[in-house]
Amino acid sequence: MADINKFAEYMKTQKVVECGTEIFEMFDELAQEAMKITFEINHKYHTPDEIRELFSKLTGKKVDKTFRLFPPIYTDCGKNITVGKNVFINMCCKFQDQGGITIGDGCLVGHNVTFATLNHDFNPENRASLHPSPIQIGKNVWIGSDVTILPGVTVGDGAVIGAGSVVTKNVPPNSIAAGNPCRVIRYIGGENV
Repeated sequence: MADINKFAEYMKTQKVVECGTEIFEMFDELAQEAMKITFEINHKYHTPDEIRELFSKLTGKKVDKTFRLFPPIYTDCGKNITVGKNVFINMCCKFQDQGGITIGDGCLVGHNVTFATLNHDFNPENRASLHPSPIQIGKNVWIGSDVTILPGVTVGDGAVIGAGSVVTKNVPPNSIAAGNPCRVIRYIGGENV
C-alpha cells in the first residue's frame, strides 16, 4: 500500500519524480486504486450522498455535504485533490492530480474540464521523469466547459474562465479570461483590459 503521507509530502516539494524511484512507482499503485473507485462512480447510479462518500474515498478526504459531482469523472491518482464547500463539478472532468489540485469554496467546474499537474522532462534521455506543479483554484471561480488548466496555474478568487480556454499562466482575481492561450479580457464590474 502506497504511503499517502510520504507521497503528498514529496509532491509538495515540486522536485522531479525520476522514473524507477519509489515515488514514481507509487503513481501506478495510486492509479489502480483510483481506477477502481472511478469505475464504481461512473458505471452505476448513485445518490448524491453516495457520490460524496465515493469521492471522499477517492481523495482520502471527507468532502462537505454541499459538494456535488455529476459523473463520469476521471483521475489517475485522486489522493491529491482537495475541494471546498459548495463546489460543483460537472460531467467528464479529468484530474491529473499528482502535483496537487485545490478547488476553493463556491467553485463551478463545467463539462469536460482537464486539470493537469505534471509535465514530462524535456530531455529525451529523461522523458519518463515527471515535474509536478500544483493547480490552485480560488473561491467562487467559474470554469467553463472544455477548459484545460496546466501545471502551476493559480486562478484567483471570483475569476471566470471562458469555455474552451487553455490556461497556461495565473489568472488574477475577479477577472474574465478566455482563449488559447488564455488571457484576461476584462475585469468583473466592466473594466476592460
